[in-house]
Amino acid sequence: MKVILAFFSFLFITASCRAQIDSLLQKEGIDSLKILDEVTVRSFEQNRRLNETSISSVKVIQLNNGDRYNKISLVNGFNTVSGVRMEERSPGSYRINIRGSSLRSPFGVRNVKVYWNDIPLTDPGGNTYFNQIAYNNFSYIEIFKGPAGSMYGAGTGGLVLLNYYQSFKPGTDAEYITGSFGLQNIFASARFGKKENKTQLTYAHNQSNGYRMQTKMRRDNFSWHSSIKLSGKQQLTASLLFTDMYYQTPGALTLAEFIANPKQARPAGGGFPSAENAQAAIFQKNITAGFTNVYQINSSFKNATTLYGAFSQIKNPAIRNYERRNEPSFGGRTVFTYYKKVNASGSGHNIFQYVGGSEFQQGYFNTQVAKNKNGNPDTLQTNDDINHTTYNFFLQADINLQDKWFFNAGISLNRSKVSFSRLSSYPVMKQNRNYQGELAPRLSVKTVLTPDLSVKATVSRGFSPPTIAELLPSTGVISTGLEAEYGWNYEMMLSYDLFRRKLRLEATGFYFKLNNALVQRRDLSGADFFVNAGDIRQKGIELNADYSKSYSLQSFVDQFRIAVAYTFNHFRYGSFVKGTDDFSGKTVPSVPANSFSLLGDLLLNGGLYINTTYYAASKIFLNDANTVGANACHLLGLRAGWGKTLHKRYKLNFYAGADNLLNGHYSLGNDINAAAGRFYNAAPERNYYAGISFQWIKAAKK
Repeated sequence: MKVILAFFSFLFITASCRAQIDSLLQKEGIDSLKILDEVTVRSFEQNRRLNETSISSVKVIQLNNGDRYNKISLVNGFNTVSGVRMEERSPGSYRINIRGSSLRSPFGVRNVKVYWNDIPLTDPGGNTYFNQIAYNNFSYIEIFKGPAGSMYGAGTGGLVLLNYYQSFKPGTDAEYITGSFGLQNIFASARFGKKENKTQLTYAHNQSNGYRMQTKMRRDNFSWHSSIKLSGKQQLTASLLFTDMYYQTPGALTLAEFIANPKQARPAGGGFPSAENAQAAIFQKNITAGFTNVYQINSSFKNATTLYGAFSQIKNPAIRNYERRNEPSFGGRTVFTYYKKVNASGSGHNIFQYVGGSEFQQGYFNTQVAKNKNGNPDTLQTNDDINHTTYNFFLQADINLQDKWFFNAGISLNRSKVSFSRLSSYPVMKQNRNYQGELAPRLSVKTVLTPDLSVKATVSRGFSPPTIAELLPSTGVISTGLEAEYGWNYEMMLSYDLFRRKLRLEATGFYFKLNNALVQRRDLSGADFFVNAGDIRQKGIELNADYSKSYSLQSFVDQFRIAVAYTFNHFRYGSFVKGTDDFSGKTVPSVPANSFSLLGDLLLNGGLYINTTYYAASKIFLNDANTVGANACHLLGLRAGWGKTLHKRYKLNFYAGADNLLNGHYSLGNDINAAAGRFYNAAPERNYYAGISFQWIKAAKK
């Protein structure tokens, strides 16, 4: 409560100070020229501005908000969103939890559905290689918190949409960044075309030697996105994303090792080699290609159909084995939308939108595990073919009554089936598991009490079957006995705009009871396996405040922005007994009870700017028994630079910055429920970077 009171006190003081400044400026004849642009929310077929959507718990990361760091990862950008936590065990190794825990993600991104330009990046097995994304592959990111299964398939952990073309201007960009630990980043892009016919090509190269031993990383990324108007009724977009990357995996440390030398990789012990001797690393190639055809059948009725194919190849020499995975998949999604605006008596309109569709994904994976001999595969241990099919059907209704009442209701029917064939043992046996007939409903209601005050409420059900990585974890034991997670989510959000919508305040409360929660365990070798917990009761409060203002050309200040986000989590196990261990009532590990972020941006009319970022998270428990924890962390980042537009067509930008200015000693991406106390993955100490970017914008034809 002290933190919450301090938060609202800060908002009140900030609002009061800014109101006085605005008043003084207006007396001097200086007034706001514009409010920062609001992006269009595309999730759940809303296609409207953020403050006009009936869907609660949608947050947007714009490129100009995420463009504050050294650009090697999106960790800092995601952690500025309340209710969201992104972790990095080592450069290139990420995991994301949205209003949840990292219990299902010892590595990788699971139980979060991710789309790139309407193409699923989440494979049929439920895993997302989020590390294949580079900064110039998107214009903005939408994050939906809570179960999104009413339109996006099974899942309880949220939704991430990576979108192109927020604003399109033909031209080219180039950027170079260098910094601590051998950081070298190169970004280049080219855009050509106009209006409905446009194309964008991007290339990104990221590399780093890493803070710890055995943490080198290299990634090369290429993307192509094109949109063509075929006729007055038909628009075709096509996308391709290719990534070739390599990153070393240092392994987790015990507390004594973490304190003595946080830079070291996992040493040898217990009959297993060190991470360096095992040459532990990931060799990863991903390619995804697809197209979306939008056909306007008539003035009210349209269809959008996406077809895609993807292939991932993974080689993973680890401490206990050498794993090779080939994962081809394909799928499609079709959405029919009916839209009707009806004149109503009095002011305003009544708007009705109905959506129906389906999504299908099919994967034919092969996983081979061999003994690791100095970083090379040796004796074959297991060889599995995996056939995974998932599909859903969904319906949704959107009703807007004179911009006063907004209703959004959706439901989906989800089915998935998986089969394993172990080819390394004879006779070849198959193991199958079906998760069928699960319904995922959602109902959202928004009412506008005044032009600046609104209330939203949502009830939804989530359903999430185990991913392939959980059914076939690194122990090599096929676990088709695992049950799917499911539960009901309840939330309410209050939004209030002040000072002509320059200041936006939001407060959200939620409660989600998750049954059969999947919980990770680790054995002495570092191999992970999973069990079903009884239930988890997730309660939380999310507070956000965002103030932005632009000034006239005569003012010394061009733009000012401050954004604050606070999250309170009260996550507890309900009934959870495994063998002789009773974890009922314990705090769920991997989740900080409190987290706080503060962004401050100041842009002067001469082109000078300063970006500051502060992030804090409270202590995190690292095991179900709550006997071990990671200390609280406080991270401060600062960037300063100069950017200028020359002759209306050229933009030049120089900048330098620092992360972890307080030089905090902390672990990010802890190994949860690890054996032998190997919980800690040390994060970088204070580090620096500098960059230069150049942009050429093609002159508009007269």
